[in-house]
Amino acid sequence: MIYSTSVADKVASLLLQINAVKLSPQKPFTWASGWKSPIYCDNRLTLSYPEVRTFLKNNFISLIKEKLNNMEAIAGVATAGIAHGALIADGLDSPFLYVRSSPKAHGLTNQIEGKLIPGQKVVVVEDLVSTGKSSLQVVDTLRSAGADVIGMVAIFTYNFDVADEAFKQANCNLITLSDYNSLIPVAVKEKIVSAENMETLKQWRSAPEKWMQ
Repeated sequence: MIYSTSVADKVASLLLQINAVKLSPQKPFTWASGWKSPIYCDNRLTLSYPEVRTFLKNNFISLIKEKLNNMEAIAGVATAGIAHGALIADGLDSPFLYVRSSPKAHGLTNQIEGKLIPGQKVVVVEDLVSTGKSSLQVVDTLRSAGADVIGMVAIFTYNFDVADEAFKQANCNLITLSDYNSLIPVAVKEKIVSAENMETLKQWRSAPEKWMQ
């Protein structure tokens, strides 16, 4: 779910303005999965814009204080969630750690970097949720290490049904600042795409794996 409608619309507008989100329904992008997509999202760009970065940080902090206020530590998802997670943890004066996609191949072979106390209530920070598979692998890693993961926050989600079901099955609450359903009307309002393209964009979200096949 989104944190609030007004925040979702503002974040969508900011992502479009800085080209962190690009829409191209006529000349779609190809994802690593092979899916054709009318949207490409690179939220790492938000870090290069102080006003955008601060807006995201402040609203993440408000979200966590309001919805996940029993949090005891913040965990960033490597790599894109690390910077935002650190900013949030600093703003909350909270412990911070991050989780690699796989254990380090040398040294201590850590997958979780930072101090995790068994039983600690952790909020995971992600930049983008698509199918939810890689994000929930981080949740599993933390839980296996003894963390009590109380939720995940993210900048943006594509609203895929498969992701909703995955988070439900994992018993992990996902709250985002914005999402695909919020973004498309904003993109039309700001004349980034035409109103005629809305149906095409909706069709993609409902069955992305079959779109343009």
